[in-house]
This record gives sequence, structure tokens and C-alpha cells, in this order.
Amino acid sequence: MNEHRIIKVSKYLSKHLRHQPERIGLILDDHGWVEVETLIRAAAEHGFRFTRAELDHVVATNDKQRFAVRNDDPLRGTLIRASQGHTVTGIDLALPPAEPPAYLFHGTHPRAVAAIRTEGLRPMNRHDVHLSPDRETATRVGARRGRPVVLSVDAGAMHRAGHVFRVSANGVWLTAHVPTEFLRFPGA
Repeated sequence: MNEHRIIKVSKYLSKHLRHQPERIGLILDDHGWVEVETLIRAAAEHGFRFTRAELDHVVATNDKQRFAVRNDDPLRGTLIRASQGHTVTGIDLALPPAEPPAYLFHGTHPRAVAAIRTEGLRPMNRHDVHLSPDRETATRVGARRGRPVVLSVDAGAMHRAGHVFRVSANGVWLTAHVPTEFLRFPGA
């Protein structure tokens, strides 16, 4: 499978498992899962064909491990979901609260810094704020829109103050909001 095809299938999965399942007639369960065969069939019916082997390859090789597959539901077969990042309302990933490391990181672009200094980190159109476990990952995330700015989050202090954290299967830390007092800006 060539790199172009991998990216195309991955973007298609992200779009329909995170943001617009209804566009191809998918109904995600309360935790974001859908049958793999239902997804493949719906995609084909809407003009985008991919095989189970291609899907498995994308899931296994995605550098951010954006998707999770479950084979433990004998009534429904093999299930797939996006690991996090949903904008679809009503999805509860059922991730238990977890104690975060002392510091987490958030990559963003320079144009967002002024608003973040005022409002902190907000989930925007997602369910949660996404935080990276290391500076390198946050740099890659922030670089998607140009020159990255990496913020440090005093997650330990947030946790002690009662803020809830969860961690997705691919290691992304999730929280509802990061108030400004827990943020450290570059050069500060």
C-alpha cells in the first residue's frame, strides 16, 4: 500500500469516525464504535472503496494510532472507532480518570497564543482539550498549521486542584479545559 493511499484512507476514516458519520449513513454507538463491515460497505456505497486489508494496514501503521479495533463482541463482529477527537455529540469514550504526569504539552500555532493567554486551552469543537505526553509530539501536532508553539501544562497541579484527566488508547491526554494559571508559555 503506497503512502498516498494510506493517507487518503486514514483521512476518510477520521472524517467519518470522528466528525461526520451521518454523511455515509453510519450510526456510531454511544462509545463511538461501529462494525468494520458496516463501515466498509457504507464507504463503498458512497463512492470510496477500500478493503479490510487496507483498513487493517492503516490502523496498524498510523503514527498517531488514531483508530482502535475490537474483536471481542460476538454479536456485532469486529468494531472500529476513532481513539479521540470526536466532534460528534453524544460520544462517550468511557475512558476512566487517570493521574497525569507532572507536565503535559500542547502544540498550537502563533495566531492562537493571544486567545489562549486570555481563555486558557478550550476544546473548541471537540469534546476535550488534547495534550501530548512529550514536547516532541506536541511540536509535531503544532506544526500541522505552520511554525509550532509548544505550551507546557502543569498537569500535576491541575490534578491536585481537582481537574479530571483521561488518557486515550494512543496516549493522548484529555481534559475539559486548561485554565491559564496552569500554562507555561515559551519565553516566560
